[in-house]
Amino acid sequence: MTTAASILERRDIHNSDIPVLCRSCEARHRGVCGALSAEQLVALSKASSRRKVEAGSELIANAEAVDHYSNILSGAVKLTKTLADGRQQIVGLQFAPDFLGRPFHDASAVNAEAATVTSLCSFPRSALARMMNESPDLQRRLFEQALRELDEAREWMLTLGRKNAGEKVASFLLLIARNIDPGDETGNGELAFDLPLTRADIADFLGLTIETVSRELTKLRSSGIISIEHNRHIVVGNMARLVARSGS
Repeated sequence: MTTAASILERRDIHNSDIPVLCRSCEARHRGVCGALSAEQLVALSKASSRRKVEAGSELIANAEAVDHYSNILSGAVKLTKTLADGRQQIVGLQFAPDFLGRPFHDASAVNAEAATVTSLCSFPRSALARMMNESPDLQRRLFEQALRELDEAREWMLTLGRKNAGEKVASFLLLIARNIDPGDETGNGELAFDLPLTRADIADFLGLTIETVSRELTKLRSSGIISIEHNRHIVVGNMARLVARSGS
């Protein structure tokens, strides 16, 4: 089946002005780099580097001076805040092609850690600052992502404050299903993905105990809404039923 993304990718193959690494990059088609011209992409690609990091790797430390930003190319990143006594809370998740970092701030306000094996395209802060001055469209894209993250944070406040345990777990699965690349979609509309967080992290994110998270996952499996393979591989048999169970 021909998709808009595949059409764009084929066009890029014949566009010699676009850097090779950028031609099929989702961060360019759907992320902030989509606001850049071919000339700007060439300049940014010369200053950027791609790397793959293992799960558990720290990407940004709280209060760390910001000297570079990244586009998430694949994988998932968890954002956390730490209290003075060492207690930690997961406050957000980011996925491809999200922009990792806070423009206009000298230091990070959160810890960022790779929740899974994650691929990043990183570039110096100075390069982005220069391009923001040159491109109002880039500023708009960054502003739009900030607003989207604000909307998501407000929605998650509702989930944590008003939903019961079953709705919280279903909402979490719905969040992952809508953001992580689900792979092949069968004729039955099934979506499959690996959980990017451990049971302990899910419990932390939802404000539940590990036992409650496991119990609610078991209920979803018993209801036929999901199946679980190898503890972390989830298959959603019917998205509409998952949405209904989430209380959305």
